[in-house]
Amino acid sequence: MLSDNVKLGDEHAPHRSLFNALGFTKDEMKKPMVGIVSSYNEIVPGHMNIDKIVEAVKLGVAEAGGMPVVFPAIAVCDGIAMGHTGMKYSLVTRDLIADSTECMAKAHQFDALVMVPNCDKNVPGLLMAAARVNVPTVFVSGGPMLAGHVHGKKTSLSSMFEAVGAKKAGTIDEEELAYYDEHVCPTCGSCSGMYTANSMNCLTEAIGMGLRGNGTIPAVYSERIRLAKMAGYAVMDMYNKNIRPRDIMTREAFMNALTVDMALGCSTNTMLHLPAIAHEAGIELNMEIANEVSDRTPNLCHLAPAGHTYMEDLNEAGGVYAVMKELSKKDLLNLDCMTVTGSTVGENIGNVKNLDPEVIRPIDDPFMAEGGIAVLKGNIAPDTGIVKRSAVAPEMMVHEGPARVFDCEEDAIKAIYNGKINAGDVVVIRYEGPKGGPGMREMLNPTSAIAGMGLGSSVALITDGRFSGASRGASIGHVSPEAAVGGPIALIEEGDIIKIDIPANSLNVDVSDEVLEERRKKWKERPSSITDGYLARYQKLVTSGNRGAVLEI
Repeated sequence: MLSDNVKLGDEHAPHRSLFNALGFTKDEMKKPMVGIVSSYNEIVPGHMNIDKIVEAVKLGVAEAGGMPVVFPAIAVCDGIAMGHTGMKYSLVTRDLIADSTECMAKAHQFDALVMVPNCDKNVPGLLMAAARVNVPTVFVSGGPMLAGHVHGKKTSLSSMFEAVGAKKAGTIDEEELAYYDEHVCPTCGSCSGMYTANSMNCLTEAIGMGLRGNGTIPAVYSERIRLAKMAGYAVMDMYNKNIRPRDIMTREAFMNALTVDMALGCSTNTMLHLPAIAHEAGIELNMEIANEVSDRTPNLCHLAPAGHTYMEDLNEAGGVYAVMKELSKKDLLNLDCMTVTGSTVGENIGNVKNLDPEVIRPIDDPFMAEGGIAVLKGNIAPDTGIVKRSAVAPEMMVHEGPARVFDCEEDAIKAIYNGKINAGDVVVIRYEGPKGGPGMREMLNPTSAIAGMGLGSSVALITDGRFSGASRGASIGHVSPEAAVGGPIALIEEGDIIKIDIPANSLNVDVSDEVLEERRKKWKERPSSITDGYLARYQKLVTSGNRGAVLEI
């Protein structure tokens, strides 16, 4: 046992005295020490129930012969952080979470870990830590929120943001807006659509690091408490069999995750997180491969914001395993990959059925023949631009219009709400990338404002920032290289014609190479307004969005 390094022998008597201070018995000190990483807090709705999940995990670990020990991880609520300086602190927490969890696990010599995350950066941050620490590890999340109900229709947080735009446009009044804000988020849990948190929790199942139902069982269901106990049993089984994260998170497993990502229509943020997690596992996952995966993977689900079904519906339809079962019918998955169950993917999904072909389309009758995410390239995005094409209106799949250029999110929102953006325009928001932000803010406010103002099927938005999984429409993010390092998006001028062709995977400005080069000669690097604190350190170390915004030592 790793923990023997701090428990056995005369030289570790001082360590034992500290365990005695914690109340450990002699019998408990003989057992494997299992760290339970609790993301519980009282500010994130997706985390307010995690204390219950942690208690259930502790029971499972103890019943299976381990000694459970809880320690914390931070988490930011992207919804609360949205639209102000707080969003600069969202993506950056992914590395804080990974670093602090690595520190705790290594410093105290835990034999195994159970990660209990839920929201956007919390899940990938802990997956990164799991790959680094590489002791037997299982993930069990806090679970998704139930859908809200507004006038008899299911709804979610994205509807709330769009309602603000509708109020600005005069299509709803103050009373209706108040009705929305009291009804769209009815329970604890990660917001109820296929947003980033739920995308990443679903992909823990696809990659093999979470048990069945981890991504879809609603937060308020007692079934999730049972799942948490099973996670405690599972991690002890992994410990006994010496199954570790890097045995599970192989290149083939990441390809499975990308494939399931395309079928589910996950958040574009997965294109940041999967490469970062793979990087920690010693695997370079180039996002240019995403189009190859997407071309062969049908999109089987249209969950909110792409459609009108929610996580609870996906759960009732059979969950992620049912999606994987459909994909296996066309040999789109590697079924030999090991998982935290101690069995392979093929063994896990062997008897699974698709219980609702309206929620999970059969493989021969998909929503789209291609996957939910596309990587675009062109003279605006020589490296990459990312779009959730499953959430794009058909009439916007090919679009051409004049650029409306803004150097920050706030200026763009002001223009949208003041009625200065017209049908056909292409809103360009730059200097919001990993370095430029810094922190690569999500642009849910402007995309929701566009939708709420009735422009969702006529206005596109491109940015070197990123989009919430709740965004819909022709929203193209992660444009790399970013403006802050002189990427071509910094050279676009007001009125330039932008040409978007999502089926052709292209994103271009209709300006000659010669003119762009003349503009480049005049471009000057902008001094950062951030000079101290964590953001300043992050800004110096972070790489581009197409590399997963990982930190470079």
